[in-house]
Amino acid sequence: MAEKETTNSKYQQFKRQPRLPKFALPKRYDLKLKPDLTACKFSGAVDISVDVVSDTKFLVLNAADLSVRANSVHFTSYSNKAFDAVAVELCEEDEILVLEFAESLPIGVGNLSIAFDGTLNDRMKGFYRSVYEHNGEKKNMAVTQFEPVDARRCFPCWDEPACKATFKITLEVPSELVALSNMPILEEKVNGNLKTVSYQESPIMSTYLVAVVVGLFDYVEDQTPDGVVVRVYCKVGMVDQGKFALDVAVKTLGIYKEYFALPYSLPKLDMIAIPDFAAGAMENYGLVTYRETALLYDDKHSAAANKQRVATVVAHELAHQWFGNLVTMEWWTHLWLNEGFATWVSYLAADALFPEWQIWTQFTDESTEGLRLDGLSESHPIEVDINHAAEIDEIFDSISYRKGASVIRMLQSYLGAECFQRALASYIKKYACSNAKTEDLWSVLEESSGEPVNKLMNSWTKQKGYPVVSAKLKDQILELEQSHFLLSGSPGDGQWVVPVTLCCGSYDSRKSFLLQAKSEAHDIKELLGASVSKCSSWVKINLDQAGFYRVKYDDDLSARLRHAIEKKYLSTMDRYGILDDSYALSMACQQSLASLLALMGAYKEEIDYTVLSNLISISAKVVRVAADAVPHLLDNIKLFFINLFQYSAGRLGWDPKPGESHLDAMLRGELLTALALFGHEETQKEASRRFSIFLDDRDTPVLPPDLRRAVYVAVMQKVNKSNRSCYDSLLRVYRESDLSQEKTRILGSLGSCQDPEVILEILNFLLSSEVRSQDVVHGLGVSREGREIAWKWLKDNWDQIVKTYGAGFLVTRFISAVVSPFSSCEKAAEVEEFFASRMKPFIARTLKQSIERVHINAKWVHSIQNEKNLEDVVTELAYRKS
Repeated sequence: MAEKETTNSKYQQFKRQPRLPKFALPKRYDLKLKPDLTACKFSGAVDISVDVVSDTKFLVLNAADLSVRANSVHFTSYSNKAFDAVAVELCEEDEILVLEFAESLPIGVGNLSIAFDGTLNDRMKGFYRSVYEHNGEKKNMAVTQFEPVDARRCFPCWDEPACKATFKITLEVPSELVALSNMPILEEKVNGNLKTVSYQESPIMSTYLVAVVVGLFDYVEDQTPDGVVVRVYCKVGMVDQGKFALDVAVKTLGIYKEYFALPYSLPKLDMIAIPDFAAGAMENYGLVTYRETALLYDDKHSAAANKQRVATVVAHELAHQWFGNLVTMEWWTHLWLNEGFATWVSYLAADALFPEWQIWTQFTDESTEGLRLDGLSESHPIEVDINHAAEIDEIFDSISYRKGASVIRMLQSYLGAECFQRALASYIKKYACSNAKTEDLWSVLEESSGEPVNKLMNSWTKQKGYPVVSAKLKDQILELEQSHFLLSGSPGDGQWVVPVTLCCGSYDSRKSFLLQAKSEAHDIKELLGASVSKCSSWVKINLDQAGFYRVKYDDDLSARLRHAIEKKYLSTMDRYGILDDSYALSMACQQSLASLLALMGAYKEEIDYTVLSNLISISAKVVRVAADAVPHLLDNIKLFFINLFQYSAGRLGWDPKPGESHLDAMLRGELLTALALFGHEETQKEASRRFSIFLDDRDTPVLPPDLRRAVYVAVMQKVNKSNRSCYDSLLRVYRESDLSQEKTRILGSLGSCQDPEVILEILNFLLSSEVRSQDVVHGLGVSREGREIAWKWLKDNWDQIVKTYGAGFLVTRFISAVVSPFSSCEKAAEVEEFFASRMKPFIARTLKQSIERVHINAKWVHSIQNEKNLEDVVTELAYRKS
């Protein structure tokens, strides 16, 4: 094959190009597929209506991992003239199919016919197989996952978002199976043990949204008031677990119809749980596929966190039916338009359905994840250039989803909710059944609002990173200065148009303005019209964390804010923001660890779930870095954190209270997990007692789903090579459970074990046939004691891991989970050396980011070791009486 490619220099013009040539475009696909679920192969034929728009002897489209039957390739012009291909060249490296004809094809619409064969692969992309059990027997189902660039693994096509066409799909499948596609069934003909199912023709859509699923399923069904039939499909016998998602979906379609001023555009919506599924879910038009954990909810065995996950994922995927499916990004550079919007809008829907979840407060977690990744110099802009298909997977990350959603929230907050909604509705209307770029959205918003949206937003989407706004108050003059914030502490060179919001001493008087220069000074009395007494009180900038930036206060303003937190003067989101900014500044060595710990002490009586959840997560990270930097202070730091969480743990206790809130149910488990990890004896003993009861009776009320992860982590703390009974028991629970949520809960708890030998056994278990390859990532977060053995394991198994996963974002999780926790420059060099000869384009970005994190940790460790008064502060906090 290689030799043939070098001699065919006339094909070179089509190779190594980011996009397909534009001399012909598809209008309609008539696609027939026949999957063989026993041999795990499929055959197919496609007739594509192609509009030839300029003079060409070639047709160039995408194909990969397919065997094209050369004698089947024909082009028929609109005047019925037949053209046979004189050469059919599949360039695997470029994933293109070059068809050469003896003469130029006539301008206008003609028909291209191609027959092909492929394999139902086990890599969870393209047309693949997923394994399930029915009546104790293992069976295969056939599933598609085409986003971003894997439709080409199922049929030859113009596999780019802008090449929209209509699709007429026909499947030939075993007659006893359920066969689903994007559209409702038009006709079903049974012929012995096979049936031919043809579907209505779809509206115009991109190839990445085409979907087919074939297997044995049950379903539950409902209808929207508009008559759209909504179904949730899952494995036989599990339909009750689909009812919650069904209810959410029906209501969410109504919410979006009103919000976007446009009803859902297809006659039906199917949602289906797939046992082997790489992502969380996929928004295929009219046939949304999900991991089981993201769609199924079991009243008895699912935790409150699982319920929230199902609701937000369903809301996210249904948002795509408008934002993504109806209006589609023009190219992957604008992926964030799909993912950022779907993330943001899913919170809007979840808040309307479950106001008691305080979901917009929890949205701060999304922003934090975005800020955390975007604080790296190896981050990327929201709008990122894509030069090769292999680079696309890596941008399905916290920048596209979470920073994307956060800058949308920032813009909505700046323009006002009503104006923003009106503009979005007109954007959807204008670009429906078409493609759009980021600037198309800005121009619609600018027109509707009269604000300089383009200028404001370009600084947030076209450059990476974000600012830290430093605030000093001197003689009633508030000095603000913006600089590029990097976790490495290095200076950056970005500058932003920053929407600043602030108040002083009270939320009654708020001020908003744009900080466009590097620095500005404001007379605070003129700014707020505030009395002097208020001005001597606290000043909070970036109200309710609506802006995607951090704030660094001078010592005096910091002390006032700490006092305001203790006195409960500040809003929930502001308490969250002050804590999170302080943690980031400490990691960037711009604030001492001592000052972060002192601030954390002010949260002793905190009761809000989102704030406490972040406090727990920060405390765990502080314990990790302290173990490397100041191991002699570790016991006292843990004691301080145990005392810090006693107030809330005491308030909640172990047992759920009748009628308690969803948030308290989630918080209890997180608090008890933290106490167990910090070595709190009483928590570990009680967990052990409840675990023993649970092993004898899986339905015992002493271990409801919300407590299970905490108890599993607690019992793993005492496991070692000579005392492994709890580990063996957990494996037994894993093997006996058929609920994905329970299995992933166990996988996520095993790695907290502190014995490296047991950790190695756990990591090897992850790669066994007992763990679905989609679920391995849940078990990769190991204890600090296990990180060296995890790195050795990753090196030993790297070739097998790449072979199993191929390109895709799952393989990148192995690198980030195993490499990022280290904290020495020597380890960073060792990692670089190992991957130098194993570099692939689909891991390049993640590897650089993980190595940068190691350097950041190393710098932080060094900074902590040089803190003069840290020991005194830690001792005082650990033994503080009140």
